[in-house]
Amino acid sequence: MNWKAFVLGVGAGLAGAYAVKELASQKETVSADKVLNDAKAAFKKSGPISGSWINMTVEPYSKPPIEYQVYKGGISRNVDGKVEQFEFIADASTGAILDAYPLN
Repeated sequence: MNWKAFVLGVGAGLAGAYAVKELASQKETVSADKVLNDAKAAFKKSGPISGSWINMTVEPYSKPPIEYQVYKGGISRNVDGKVEQFEFIADASTGAILDAYPLN
């Protein structure tokens, strides 16, 4: 066996494996639990939270001209004896909150 051909084959195999790994990592999503914990931490800065939820399935969301895969969730908190409810939309690939709005 020719050593040059062997080294070339190993190099090509490593390059191919690296390319597949990079493509696969671009498709990964952040867990819904982590997104919910991050959202709760952000909302806690404005006061205590009384409840929270998150839809565990990823769904499409459009904020033209960009298309996202997102998690949707909500936060409840009591302020002066009154319940405030918010819904948030978070990017499934980064966990960043894209939008949050009151439901009242």
